[in-house]
Amino acid sequence: MTLTDSPALREATGPRLGLAHLLRLRSHPDTHTAWLRERYGEVYTLRVFGVDMHVAHGPDAFEQVFVNRDKVFASGPAWSHFIGPFFHRGLMLLDAEEHLHHRRIMQHAFGQDELRRYHRLMLPHLRRHLAAWEGVENPRLQQMFKALTLDLALEVFVGVDLDDAQRRAVNRDFVDAVRAGTAVVRRPLPGGVGPWSRGLAARARLERFFREALPAKRREGGEDLFARLCAATDDHGNEFSDDDVVDHMIFLLMAAHDTTTTTLTSMAYQLARHPRWQDRCREESLAAPEPDVVGTADLPSLDLVMKESLRLCAPVPSIPRIATRETSIGGYRIPAGAFVTTSPYTNQHDAAIWPDPQRFDPERFAPHRREDKAHRLAFQSFGAGVHKCIGMHFAGMQVRAVLHELLTRYTWSVPPDYRLPIDLTALPVATDGLPVRLVVRTGRST
Repeated sequence: MTLTDSPALREATGPRLGLAHLLRLRSHPDTHTAWLRERYGEVYTLRVFGVDMHVAHGPDAFEQVFVNRDKVFASGPAWSHFIGPFFHRGLMLLDAEEHLHHRRIMQHAFGQDELRRYHRLMLPHLRRHLAAWEGVENPRLQQMFKALTLDLALEVFVGVDLDDAQRRAVNRDFVDAVRAGTAVVRRPLPGGVGPWSRGLAARARLERFFREALPAKRREGGEDLFARLCAATDDHGNEFSDDDVVDHMIFLLMAAHDTTTTTLTSMAYQLARHPRWQDRCREESLAAPEPDVVGTADLPSLDLVMKESLRLCAPVPSIPRIATRETSIGGYRIPAGAFVTTSPYTNQHDAAIWPDPQRFDPERFAPHRREDKAHRLAFQSFGAGVHKCIGMHFAGMQVRAVLHELLTRYTWSVPPDYRLPIDLTALPVATDGLPVRLVVRTGRST
C-alpha cells in the first residue's frame, strides 16, 4: 500500500490565506495560531507568498522536519523561494554534500580561539558606542542596538572602515534585502519601485562592496571573519572561491546583526519591565572581572534571561522546508514538492510544553526546573539538525558582551503598562524602536 493510499493519513486543510489572515498572524501570532490549530488541527495548509504552505505545529513536527533523519526535507529550495535573489548561496540555502562541504570550511572561522579573537576586536568599539549613548535624547534601544551590531559586525566580520553615511547605506541595503523576502509582488516593477526591486538593487550594491574589498583581504589577511573565510580550508585543503566568500559574507553579515539586534531588544525590554532581574544581572556583571566570552559560567543570570528572551521572541519566527518526496507529518499527508514550515516563535509559546507561556520567567531554564527538557526540541531558537545556526556561539558571545557592558554603565526602564509592539513581517521588529528611560549609573567605574 502506498503512502497516499494509507487510510490513517489525512489531508492538511485550511483557509487560503488572504490579507486578513496575514495581518492577524503578523500582529497576533499566538492568538491567531491558536484559533487556526483549534479549527484545523496540528497541520493545515495556508496560501502565502504564492505557494501552498503546510504549517506543522509542536516539537515532534519540528524534530521530524529539521533533524530530518529520513532526508526528506530540503532547506535550500525553500529559503531560495523567499530570499534566494538577495542571499543566494548563503549557508542555509545549501543542502546535502554541498552544505556539509561549505559548513566544514566555515566552521574553522567560529572556533573558540576565533571567538576570543573577535571579542578582543569588538570590545573597544562596543565601549565607544555605549559611552556615546549618554547624550542620546529619547533613546530607542532597538534602533541603537541595530546601529551598534552593524558597527560591530563590520569591524569583527569585515574589517573595513566606513564613515557614518556608508554605514547607514549598508544598513539600509540589509533592511531592504531582508524585507524583500516577504514581498507580496515577487518580481521587479517598472522604475525600481516595490520591495522586490529594492531588494535586488540592495543585493547588487552589497556584492560590489565585498568584491571591491576582497582582493586586498586575500592579499593582506587579518583577524576579521572576512579574512578568515578568505584563508579558511577544510581538512583536504579546499578553500572558498571569490563568489563563495562574497555570498557567505552577505548572508553572515545579515544574520550577525539582524538576529542579534532582535535578541538584544527582547532582553533589554524584559530587563526594563523586570527590574529585579536587571539588578540581579547587574550584580553578577559588577562582580565579574571579565565575562567568559565562550561559556556562560561568569554570568549565569544573564544566560537565563537570554534563553527566556529567545523563547518569547525567536529571532527567526518561521523556518521553511520543501518535501523532496511524499511523506507525512502527524498523520497528515505531505505531497512531494510541498512547502512545509514550523514556527519556533509559536512553538515556544505552547502551553503543553511551557506552563504560563506568555510570562517572563527565566528560572524555567534553571537547573532545578529545566522546562526546556520537556522535549529534546522544546527550545528551538537556533534550529536543529545539520542546519542548526553555525553562528550561535558567536551570537551568544556578542549578546553577553553587549549586555554586560550596558548593565555596568546604565540602568533603563519603561512605564509599567508598556508592552513592546512587534512586527513579524520578516524578522521580529519593534515598531516603536523600544523607547526607554536610560540613566547613567552613579558611582560606576570608568
